[in-house]
This record gives sequence, structure tokens and C-alpha cells, in this order.
Amino acid sequence: MSAETLEQFGPRPSTAADCQPDPASAWVYMVRCADGSLYSGWTNDLARRLRAHKGGKAGAKYTHAKGAVKLTYAERCTDKSAALKREAALKKLPKPEKEALAAQW
Repeated sequence: MSAETLEQFGPRPSTAADCQPDPASAWVYMVRCADGSLYSGWTNDLARRLRAHKGGKAGAKYTHAKGAVKLTYAERCTDKSAALKREAALKKLPKPEKEALAAQW
């Protein structure tokens, strides 16, 4: 497939190597919790946000209650607006589709 063909399907999933802080970009991500559930969110500093989730107090109430275990998916977005839109789309996906994204990443 050509790059143009791939672009029509949306942004490519990011690799772990892409997860370096970059103030000009934003991230959408999924975290696996101790009970097996997935939490979706966005951030402009992925490493800092993951530390907050794992630390418990500064992360989201959901991950504080459920216990964030590991990053299962991350995708770089061009800006905050794009990340918020992608996060909303991820949250609307059925659980099997979220699990498929996590498995592919």
C-alpha cells in the first residue's frame, strides 16, 4: 500500500519509540487497569501522564480506583484538538475493537 492509501485510513498508531515529550504534539492513549479494563485519555506529555496514572493520586479518578498497570496503546496527534477528537472516537469504540488496537500496538 502506498503512503497516500494508508493516510486515508487515519493516523498510524505510534510506536513506543515515538513516546518522547514534544510540546508541539499531543497524544491519545489507552492504559490497562488491574481489573482488565482500558482507560482512554489524552496528554501533551505521555511519560508524565503515565507516571501520574501509576502514582495513583494525580491520575484520573478511574485509574486511581482501578489501578493503572501498563500502557497498551499510544498514538501521536498533531495538536490538542486532534487528540481530543481521537480520544472521543476511542471511547466510543466497543471493547473488542479497543482490545484489537491494543493487540496491534
